[in-house]
Amino acid sequence: MKTQSGYRWFVVLTFFAFMLLHQCDRLLIGPLTSQIMATFNINEAQMGAVVTGALIVGAVMYPIWGYLYDRYARSKLLAAASFIWGSTTWISAIAPTYGAFVATRATTGIDDSSYPGLYSLIADYFEPRLRGRVYGLLQIAQPFGYMLGMLLGLFLGASLGWRGIYYLTGGLGILLAAVIWFGVREAPRGKSEPELAELSEIGQYHFDWKTALGLFKKRTLLVLFVQGFFGVFPWNVITYWFFRYLEVERHYSEAGVFTTMAAAVIVLSVGYFFGGAAGDWAFKRTPRGRALVSMVAVLAGAILLWVTMGVPMENTTVFMVMLCLTALFIPVASSNVICTVYDITLPEVRSTAMSVQYFIESAGAALAPLMAGLIAVRSSLGNAILLICISTWILCALFFAVVAYLVPTDIATLRGQLRERAEKEKAAQAGA
Repeated sequence: MKTQSGYRWFVVLTFFAFMLLHQCDRLLIGPLTSQIMATFNINEAQMGAVVTGALIVGAVMYPIWGYLYDRYARSKLLAAASFIWGSTTWISAIAPTYGAFVATRATTGIDDSSYPGLYSLIADYFEPRLRGRVYGLLQIAQPFGYMLGMLLGLFLGASLGWRGIYYLTGGLGILLAAVIWFGVREAPRGKSEPELAELSEIGQYHFDWKTALGLFKKRTLLVLFVQGFFGVFPWNVITYWFFRYLEVERHYSEAGVFTTMAAAVIVLSVGYFFGGAAGDWAFKRTPRGRALVSMVAVLAGAILLWVTMGVPMENTTVFMVMLCLTALFIPVASSNVICTVYDITLPEVRSTAMSVQYFIESAGAALAPLMAGLIAVRSSLGNAILLICISTWILCALFFAVVAYLVPTDIATLRGQLRERAEKEKAAQAGA
């Protein structure tokens, strides 16, 4: 048991490294934008097409990855995703022309939608009562990857050039592919579920269309899908526009922007684990716990952001403190949404369910920055950020309240299905 327990934390560490370096590679495009534009002599609109291409490919790939993960070995597919990340990054680094760069950079979106299989595999290593903390720990890699990308762009961009940096991150992707292929073992689907955990062997369950289509009959899941569309609005508005808001409307210097945002990102990283731990704690006490924690968090985020944006411009210290406090609550719902999806879905369709969730979120992610820009033109960036973030967080709080009302029934249904499987497995093993 100790060996197994130690091994599963090796898997977590491996996937943390994958997410950290993968997010770094994805987000390097921001710090390296000026160099890339100078290389190909292109304008902002042409550079925007580079980012859009990868986003479109990533969104299209979500349902494909979900199907593959639920049908085949997730560990091998994750190794393939890491290899695709490394090789497509290398290919984009040697692109000789703008057209080639747009095309090759778009292919980097193939692996951007590979996380549902990672979360599904982790679910089969950790029982439901621990998953929130584990997912929260893994998701810390995302903001840290963002910061690592900024540091690489700032300190190595001049010496290595953008092509050299992409050779480095691409090479790390290929190296991690080998580590995952040879080091990460596939876990039986559902092995960590309490009803199946004591079985010496469990059956092999894989994707089938009847079970997959049944996902759309779960009321809790449908509400989470709708919540996901709106829930990404604040994150993407802040990601794309908050830097400019600090520069233009609060008149921060480049150093001031970096210091303020770096502090907020560090606290935001803590928020992922805090949210997962709080969700696990609440879930032990009531099946509604994760939804209630998420509801309280988004309401707290709305209130704190409203207070933060109202801080006078000269009070920079107070503004930073309030921004960091707001950042603590922004990611709290993230790991709880993943856990809730897995709390109500059968193990063989969990990657598919999470892929649908992320596919819908991709649509919201694409719409939010444009909405903020349109509002900013007619008013201000500050008003755009406030209006979109606060309105959608209040709306999401209502969705989480509905989830809290519905989720006990869907959890009970899943637990019943797993008990039936356990009884069939025991009977089959006794007969053998």
